[in-house]
Amino acid sequence: MNNQTYACTEGLEDGSGPCSCQDCANACGPKPVPPPIPPPWTIFGIDAMTVIMFISYMGFLLTFVGAVLVVWCYRKRTIISEYAPILDTSPPLSLNSDNPDQVNASCSETIGERFENTLRIMFSSWGSFCVRHPSVVILGSVILVLASSGGLVYMRITTDPVELWSSPSSQARQEKDYFDSHFGPFFRTEQLIITTPLTNASIYSPIIGPDISFAPILDKDILHQVLDLQLDIEALVATYEGQNVTLKDICLAPLAPFNDNCTILSVLNYFQNSHDVLDHVIEDEFLVYADYHSHFLYCVSAPATLNDTTPLHDPCLGTFGGPVFPWLALGGYEDTDYNNATALVITFPLLNYLNDTEKLGKALAWEKEFIEFMKNFTNPNLTIAFSAERSIEDEIDRESNSDISTIIISYVIMFIYISLALGHIQSCRRVLVDSKISLGIAGILIVLSSVTASLGIFSYAGIPLTLIVIEVIPFLVLAVGVDNIFIIVQTYQRDERLPHEELHQQIGRILGDVAPSMFLSSFSETVAFFLGALSSMPAVRTFSMFAGLAVFIDFLLQISCFVSLLGLDARRQEANRLDIICCVKLPDSQETKTDGCLFRFFKKIYAPFILKEWVRPIIVAVFVGILSFSIAVVNKVEIGLDQKLSMPDDSYVLEYFGNLSEYLHTGAPVYFVVEDGLNYSSLDDQNVVCGGVGCNNNSLVQQVYEASLISDYSAIAYTPSSWLDDYFDWVKPRSTCCRYYNNTGAFCNASVEDPSCVHCRPMTPSGKQRPVGEDFMRFLPMFLSDNPNVKCGKGGHAAYATAVDLYPNNTRVGATYFMTFHTIMKESSEYIHALQMARELSENITQSIGHKVFAYSVFYVFYEQYLTIAHDTALNLGVSIAAIFVVSTILLGFELWSAALVSLTIVMILVNMFGVMWLWDISLNAVSLVNLVMSCGISVEFCSHIVRAFSVSVKKNRVERAEEALAHMGSSVFSGITLTKFGGILILALSKSQIFQVFYFRMFLAIVLLGATHGLIFLPVLLSYIGPSVNKAKVFAARQRFVGTEREHLLNY
Repeated sequence: MNNQTYACTEGLEDGSGPCSCQDCANACGPKPVPPPIPPPWTIFGIDAMTVIMFISYMGFLLTFVGAVLVVWCYRKRTIISEYAPILDTSPPLSLNSDNPDQVNASCSETIGERFENTLRIMFSSWGSFCVRHPSVVILGSVILVLASSGGLVYMRITTDPVELWSSPSSQARQEKDYFDSHFGPFFRTEQLIITTPLTNASIYSPIIGPDISFAPILDKDILHQVLDLQLDIEALVATYEGQNVTLKDICLAPLAPFNDNCTILSVLNYFQNSHDVLDHVIEDEFLVYADYHSHFLYCVSAPATLNDTTPLHDPCLGTFGGPVFPWLALGGYEDTDYNNATALVITFPLLNYLNDTEKLGKALAWEKEFIEFMKNFTNPNLTIAFSAERSIEDEIDRESNSDISTIIISYVIMFIYISLALGHIQSCRRVLVDSKISLGIAGILIVLSSVTASLGIFSYAGIPLTLIVIEVIPFLVLAVGVDNIFIIVQTYQRDERLPHEELHQQIGRILGDVAPSMFLSSFSETVAFFLGALSSMPAVRTFSMFAGLAVFIDFLLQISCFVSLLGLDARRQEANRLDIICCVKLPDSQETKTDGCLFRFFKKIYAPFILKEWVRPIIVAVFVGILSFSIAVVNKVEIGLDQKLSMPDDSYVLEYFGNLSEYLHTGAPVYFVVEDGLNYSSLDDQNVVCGGVGCNNNSLVQQVYEASLISDYSAIAYTPSSWLDDYFDWVKPRSTCCRYYNNTGAFCNASVEDPSCVHCRPMTPSGKQRPVGEDFMRFLPMFLSDNPNVKCGKGGHAAYATAVDLYPNNTRVGATYFMTFHTIMKESSEYIHALQMARELSENITQSIGHKVFAYSVFYVFYEQYLTIAHDTALNLGVSIAAIFVVSTILLGFELWSAALVSLTIVMILVNMFGVMWLWDISLNAVSLVNLVMSCGISVEFCSHIVRAFSVSVKKNRVERAEEALAHMGSSVFSGITLTKFGGILILALSKSQIFQVFYFRMFLAIVLLGATHGLIFLPVLLSYIGPSVNKAKVFAARQRFVGTEREHLLNY
């Protein structure tokens, strides 16, 4: 006997090629090396952005302080008042010309004045009409609101996470749809992670070799208890519409209908889910030759075997016809030390259904029964963390319901404050006359009506709502709407009626003064929100559309319905009738009209202090310092959403997430999908995909295998399962697998003993080659229908039945996939990295083989948004600010500089929001992006009213104009937004929901505090330094308008 041996890198005489790289290390090239991790950007060992912003800030301070000192010295020399404007090129006296009939206004100033006057006349006439015809206006408003809100009948709320976070046009969504349509949707997952409080390890002493330690969780008594639990779960019966639903009705059974056993990825499947097999032992009175220890050790190394070759001769292959890989069923071990695992993982994959609501309902019903069973299950020897496919959605719903009370309390506090704060009490005797509780309640109802009208209109259009819309938009519209309510009411309270002026004329004049400012802020926000709807993120797009329409409807209702109600309330107050109980009238008395406490505080104390000469530089230095810090940390804000935050504090899923991170060694499955169009019957096209003998070195399977060698970088854990290579092994003439009946041509399973069964391919040199052409398609359907058995474990029915999409009548192969697993992922950044690496790998494969290949995993649709969220955030906020600038320019009477200052302050608020996010560990995701878009809108309220009041003020210099604007508008903004929101926000801190505490309490609080400090502290100081010069045309027009009146003030807020 003279048999020649060949190296694995050599071909055989019969024409067989050398072994592949996966089977022969010598056939491989050098092991791939991951690129080096780029070092952090530093200067002198310190973060570069920190150094750059520190130097920039120091440079600004030196320049600014120097400029302030130079101007101060110059003014001292020229004996100019300390309130003289800085950088004011036009002398104040030019505003007080001796000839009042002449004005040297520029063309832009004249256009701005005419536009301003047009708005004033239009709103004055409208306000007068609303007061004179309140019933018509109120009835018309109610009819329109009811008609719009009627759409709520068609309201749909989207809770599907895929619809919420993934755009239908996104790459991940299209790839998911492609996968679902060709291979069916990804299965539903029910999973247990089981540990034990026991600490005593057992020792197994094999006949040959050293003793082996087995962890407590692998003690046989514990395994019996776990098997009892597993069998109890299999026996669960749920009810759906009067029908009983068992696990077998909905589970993944890959060999059905020949074998209806459910796929259960459990270490107990090594023992065929049987107590008897677990107790199987071969022994005599002296020695134990084989027991569950030896069978376990064999199965973890060869999980697909049908005979463990120990004296037991028990199979390892699962009862469902597939292998249970140890990295899927065990956890908490090092390397391949499976016997020291500290956790058992049991996974029940269930079938998923896209368009079959009945079958999906059955699956949901069984999952509900499973969750209830696990919540009530107790065993002192087992600690179990569990989760079902529906768990996260169920817990989010429960969280939303539990937070309803918190949200209601928050809004009730804001409502009570608004109702009480609107009134200006002249004396204790007139408390019920001067209070405006009914008007406040009406104002709140108007705000809520605008929200319901917006929801109704879009519901008519078939656009579904999201929980973010329901939770955030009332907060936003309340901020905008209440601010406008306070401005209208407080301006009326401070106003003196002119001689021969009736009530409707007075309110009309007041509306003409304040409505342009309200229109400026509301229209800016509306345009900004509608442009935000261009976002590709569904949650952001939906929020922006609903918010934009709600804000604009709120403005329309306030300048119509609310003005009519204000007129009615003013008549009631003038008639000395009580608020709420308007039929009761007090005796007439003469009361002295006084300013409110908050207005007096702003006018007499706060505004003069903020604008003192020594205070202003300090304020600028502090705010620019905060801005510099925020810029330095913008790039350090984390991206992603920790899924633990989406759960309530007391959720059972939190324990599961913790165990998932601690024990599991394998991440989600990843499929490399080869799109339809590749000719698998061709040898060349086979070579670009397969990974065995004769395949290309840069084939799909080979590239994924090489990526698994550097799993820490690629996030690919294992070599992919290849239906093509297993098919080639199955169809070989030496194999007992591929046979057919010689008389009929039908497939003959390897377990059948029939002389008419012949091998598919002859033992000729050509027969030993891979099948091509008609041979390939002739035998492939047989392979995909063959169930594994003792004589042939390569049957593809269990493993690959869904991996190959065959054309009708089995004429050719369509789309196929090659499955492997990601490495374990714990943080959002790891999920994002895995997605990036899989796409990079699939792109390389596509270029190498010249055919489209993409990677798909179930989590890609949720994490794809984070690949572009930084760009999306910059685009959304940039477009919003640009819209605010354009609208502000037009509505401020074409004053570019005023619009620029509004936009600059909003930019500072947004940048500082990122600083707060970094300090408070708030990550950037769709939820925080919605809040940032909202903060952009609320910031307009804090800034635009102050700037407009400044622009129309006719005081002699910038400092006095800023002081007047802050005194008159600042108090309304402070009481309207800041105080209203502050009480409501603090209640959110009591929420059990972590996502509420982080993304709503923290961010809402930051929005209000940053908006208030910038709008009421920094912006007036900024205006006092570089605010726009007085519009001479506006001054002249105002003087002409008030000639002959008792008051010489030109505009009174």
